[in-house]
Amino acid sequence: MNHQEQAKDWDIKLTVGYATDRGLKRQLNEDSLIASEPIFAVADGMGGHEAGEVASGICVRTLGESSIIGEHSPVFSAADLEDLLREADEHIRAETGGRAGTTLSGVVLVEESGMPYWLFFNVGDSRTYRLSQGRFGQISVDHSEVQELVDRGHITQEQAAGHPRRHVITRALGTGDDSEADYWLMPVEVGDRILICSDGLSTEVPEERIYSLLSSLTDPQQTADALVEETLRCGARDNVTVVVVDAHGADGDADLHTTAPRTIGADTAAAAAEAEAERS
Repeated sequence: MNHQEQAKDWDIKLTVGYATDRGLKRQLNEDSLIASEPIFAVADGMGGHEAGEVASGICVRTLGESSIIGEHSPVFSAADLEDLLREADEHIRAETGGRAGTTLSGVVLVEESGMPYWLFFNVGDSRTYRLSQGRFGQISVDHSEVQELVDRGHITQEQAAGHPRRHVITRALGTGDDSEADYWLMPVEVGDRILICSDGLSTEVPEERIYSLLSSLTDPQQTADALVEETLRCGARDNVTVVVVDAHGADGDADLHTTAPRTIGADTAAAAAEAEAERS
């Protein structure tokens, strides 16, 4: 990767909250997350017992070990991110023999013409949403059989929510024939709130309720916790992981909570698993 040092002389400050839970039906949590500025992402592993957690864990570790992380991280481009995701794909295939894979959705804070931009990326059916200037919507596009049916006009978005094949994805890292990510570049606006989540949230909690929580709670950690708690109240048939990222002016909102940067893989969440076991 060809990098140059980045000055990062921006009037933008990020605060972040994150939460994960194995849900009420699953024995293991196969989700992993990374929340280390400037990269925030959620990976949802798949492949059966102990395989999905390996795939998602390899994915976030590959991101976390890259030169993008750190105070003096270099200027980063979509091409660099594409190289990094290709590396993650190769590592997963080498470790699991193509028997396991993972979705990945997230955002990187990058510089474009001297200004901060969100570089969104997505593979699979984990999702990234943006709440900006009162407008809320999904940035990522699901790579799933059901989304293809919606795109072709065969079913409606409402019918997709209850479709029996809604969990069948068409792209993933580490397995299958297609691991290509989609990318979107958008300018950062002060007041932006980004939500990244596994489908354990989006298949259980209606978007209207997600929007209500995102727009009514100010603290990103409180918001992340509330979204997971809402998923549990709705049945939580799958693992659920959320990352909430807020963009503030550098001199404002200093009282808002800031959570320490973190990479959480399924293999590093033993303490959370022990706490969850108390419910069983």
